[in-house]
Amino acid sequence: MIQGYWLPVLHSHLPFVKHPEFDYFLEEHWLFEAISETYIPLLMRLKKFESENLEFRLTVSVSPPLAEMLADAYLTESFLKYVDKLIELSQKVLKRLRSDSGLLPVATFYYKRFLEIRTFFTEVIDCSVLNGYKYFSQKGWLEVITCGATHGFLPLLRTNVRSVEAQIDLAVQCHSQHFGKTPDGIWLPECAYYEDLDEILKKYGLKYFFMESHGLANGVPSPRYSIYASAFTLNGMAVFARDPETSRQVWSSESGYPGHSDYRDFYRDIGFDLEMDYIKPYISPDGNRVFTGIKYYRITGTTEDKLPYDPLAAFHRTKFHAEHFCSARYKQVEALRSSIDRPPLIVSPYDAELYGHWWYEGPDFLYHVLLQLQKDNIIQPITAPEYLKEYPKNQTVCPSPSSWGENGYYEVWLNSDNDWIYRHLHFMADTMQKLADEYYDMSTEDTETEKLYTKVLNQLARELLLAQSSDWAFLITQGTAIEYSVKRTKEHISNFNQLLESFQKNNVDMIFLNWIEYKNSIFENIDFRVYSSRN
Repeated sequence: MIQGYWLPVLHSHLPFVKHPEFDYFLEEHWLFEAISETYIPLLMRLKKFESENLEFRLTVSVSPPLAEMLADAYLTESFLKYVDKLIELSQKVLKRLRSDSGLLPVATFYYKRFLEIRTFFTEVIDCSVLNGYKYFSQKGWLEVITCGATHGFLPLLRTNVRSVEAQIDLAVQCHSQHFGKTPDGIWLPECAYYEDLDEILKKYGLKYFFMESHGLANGVPSPRYSIYASAFTLNGMAVFARDPETSRQVWSSESGYPGHSDYRDFYRDIGFDLEMDYIKPYISPDGNRVFTGIKYYRITGTTEDKLPYDPLAAFHRTKFHAEHFCSARYKQVEALRSSIDRPPLIVSPYDAELYGHWWYEGPDFLYHVLLQLQKDNIIQPITAPEYLKEYPKNQTVCPSPSSWGENGYYEVWLNSDNDWIYRHLHFMADTMQKLADEYYDMSTEDTETEKLYTKVLNQLARELLLAQSSDWAFLITQGTAIEYSVKRTKEHISNFNQLLESFQKNNVDMIFLNWIEYKNSIFENIDFRVYSSRN
């Protein structure tokens, strides 16, 4: 008999990064690392379920910027070059270590691994991660949901309601384009919620969203089942809240599974370890050392004298940790059942990149968890639509403003380091709304002029959306990639202002417009009217 439900969610998002002006651009590697270390390995494990005649249930959010990058021909070609470079480097490493009995096994593992990744990408999913997601979605095993159009931090964009609505409207449009159906659910960017946001979500056909635990737990009235069941907002949206215990078991730097000594050490990469002359062709052309993805050593402990990585030992460790995770869930459900008159629901959202990129063995762990739950048949993995079908009646609660950032509210995205961003975003949004209203029924005697106006207005909308990405403010606060984050924010603000000025003077620089349209090519079919108050 099923005693509880588990709703695992992997949030897949990266900011839109595309730099065709450079042969090598470090930040594009964020995408390539995610594809080769998270998205493809995850799909390979899901394929393994299918080959074993087993089903699974998993929810994955694919943010629109990520979907657009995964569908981009230039970035797909760049990814294949990236993988080919890894294969070349791993061959070189094999020759170098042919007489090193300690490191040769792990070098051999990487060479075979990169070949396997490339083959799966080209032959199984036809060079498209989205194809893999669509395949399992159509089988009913994978629930794919959307996110904000450019992962904008919605509570800080709400000074202009059209700005928030555009983030949701375009997200739904983008998801429909790439997956062939409208999404039922949404991962709110940074799980950030504010009062009445549910009204906008419902307006665009969404049925449910996820939020941080205290956002629901502090709702009014207090939820009868705390965070262990869904609730409905005043506008009829279903809300699911994160369970902190399952997050802690995986995420915690002190007690989480990824810190075990058998697992691969993320930071000991040959891009930093090997002599410059040897590694130079495989790092940044300017000589800056970067991660290559080849890491010889396991975590071992705090010592610098690391032991060689043993993939087989790490694989077996994921089995042990999966059993431990499931056992803890059974105890958790048993403790909850005394105070809940329905099987408890445990919602476990994670950043997808934790599974594979940061924690190399994460996809194996997830595979074994799903396998163990199916074997024991005590807790049933489930998706949000399946749960709502099983339990269509839920308490109505007004959730509390919240996010899953540090301290649980908005300060990560609004503080003394990044507050300068918002006056520009608000000006751009207000301007975009005025232009959308003014040119909504645009009709000129000159067809070419109308095409030009539309081209300019659509690109203004793209620059606004790209400037709104919450990633830039987050990275500034974290002290990570600060220079790039500031540069990207200022670049989109500058593009907007320069294009706006030339448009107002009727003197558009077509070379500049064509270039930024190609470089910042997100949302090919965007219609600037999405910002009009007439919507």
